[in-house]
Amino acid sequence: MVRFPHEQITRLATMLALLVPVTEYRRIVAMDHLNRLRGSLFKSVCGVLLCSAIHTTAWAATPRTFDLYMAEAPPLSMAGAPGLQGIVGDAAHQAMVLAGYRVDIHVLPWLRAQRTVQQGQDMLIVPLSRTPDREASYTWIAPIMSMDRAFFSLDKRVESFEQARRTYHRIAVGLGSAQERKLQDEGFDASQIYPLRIGENPAQMLLLGRVDAWFNGVPESQYIWRQVSERPLLMSPALMTTDLYLACSKSCSPQMVRSLRDAVQTLHRDGSIKRLVERYLSAPL
Repeated sequence: MVRFPHEQITRLATMLALLVPVTEYRRIVAMDHLNRLRGSLFKSVCGVLLCSAIHTTAWAATPRTFDLYMAEAPPLSMAGAPGLQGIVGDAAHQAMVLAGYRVDIHVLPWLRAQRTVQQGQDMLIVPLSRTPDREASYTWIAPIMSMDRAFFSLDKRVESFEQARRTYHRIAVGLGSAQERKLQDEGFDASQIYPLRIGENPAQMLLLGRVDAWFNGVPESQYIWRQVSERPLLMSPALMTTDLYLACSKSCSPQMVRSLRDAVQTLHRDGSIKRLVERYLSAPL
């Protein structure tokens, strides 16, 4: 039997111990590295998700602010503090709050307000009549109230558009209004239609004889007339009736449309809009 010196046996054992586990060692090192990578990736993903959740929660907690455009057309809409912005203005503001939004009010000349909203995105407008020529230009959210239009005059009452064409030489209408378009559609000559300029008061123009009739919404006309004169104002039968809408730009958030539509329906159901109509139309000037 061959005997090896003790040092050779020790050296050989050490070499075998180093050679045999080298593959296993590399596997252990690789697995440890992979586990470290997995841990780092998990922490990164969790961090991203946590930041996203925090950001989403913060966004949801802060109400979005939208622009609401309207005309100076009391008692329907007018500049003023919340609660003093007219029937439709107050209703729109209440709907915004009920839906969880904030609102910035902009009172502009009516034609400019319409163009601004048409060309914008997520912009709101009141009180807008829903007419065929406007149908494709807006997103129609909900009707707030209906409004009759009639001819007003100091001395010549008419019963129809045909009689008005024969009787009146100059009729005041709001520039860019549904009334202006209605007279055009009914065949009135351009010389008979007087679109009101900024700052012109149609009631004063009637008193001064600068126009001989005024075609306008009934509540607005009666409201304005009480401010300028005690003379009797002759009124035709209602010859045009449309719903006044809260509307939005053609490009409008579907979620906002649904929320505001539900809010306006709630204001109708609980009587809030009816109370606004009664308050403004019966309020002393």
